[in-house]
Amino acid sequence: MTSTPERTPTQPTTSTGRSGTSTSSAPSTGDAGPRAVRRRWPIRGVLANAGLAVLVLYVLAALLGPVIAPYSPNELNTGPGLVGPSASHLFGTDALGRDQFSRVIAAARPAVEAALISVTFAIVVGTAIGTAAGFLRGVTDGILSRVTDLLFAIPEYLLAILVLAIMGSGLVNAALAIGLVIIPRFARIARGATIEVAGRSYIDAARLCGRGRWWILRRHILPNISSPLVIMTAINLSTAEGAYAALSFLGFGVAPPDADFGSMISAAQQYMLTDPWLAAYPALAFVALVLAFNLLGDALRDQLDPRSRTAAGA
Repeated sequence: MTSTPERTPTQPTTSTGRSGTSTSSAPSTGDAGPRAVRRRWPIRGVLANAGLAVLVLYVLAALLGPVIAPYSPNELNTGPGLVGPSASHLFGTDALGRDQFSRVIAAARPAVEAALISVTFAIVVGTAIGTAAGFLRGVTDGILSRVTDLLFAIPEYLLAILVLAIMGSGLVNAALAIGLVIIPRFARIARGATIEVAGRSYIDAARLCGRGRWWILRRHILPNISSPLVIMTAINLSTAEGAYAALSFLGFGVAPPDADFGSMISAAQQYMLTDPWLAAYPALAFVALVLAFNLLGDALRDQLDPRSRTAAGA
């Protein structure tokens, strides 16, 4: 009586059909790709969709604020001053009788605009500096890298306040000052990615074919460094919004009586003990916007950065 060897769990099961070919029925050892990441980490997709939904709501509030707001945000005496939340005033009223719900809706516009203007300015200038330094190298790289290091050496908020002291306060000036602060981040990322891409063989092949520098930058360099720049853009939207709220809190944002989150929280300081809702609602709206930007940045990083996908699926 002979004994048959037991099949190990890793040995595939084979069966022979009529054609004589053997087919394997063993399941695959693991899932690969974004689908596996979504199955193993479903919460990430839920949070990303929630963040995107919140951003859509803020964009709609920024575009349709005057239409959906129950009162004009700067209208005085819409009700008694310093009245708590009620059916007629969902977020209560401030000391001048202005409807807080309408002012929170109106504050979405400068918040979104400041984040978009600052990050757009930073990514354009920072990418130009980083790609020029990484592609041209030599003296150009040395000069541009020292300029970037100088910007890094100055404390961010101090640099922004110095710029605003020269340019004057206001939404656009504050956004440009914030963009100047975060330019070095994009420049560093663009420079490192450009150096890595510029060393690949197809760049040498393009040079041997007689392609010029601008053609190589446009056709090869920029498309291949776009992923880390997109991730940095999404992440720095929350940074820019937080910086703008801080500058607005100090009085460098939109001019009164227009509303934004920082100025509303600043004006509510003296009522924190008696009427805390004056600061609570704009603060919650600000936190929701920053959190939505962060969730969007995390989702883009998971999709575009292969190292994060590998770590998530491990």
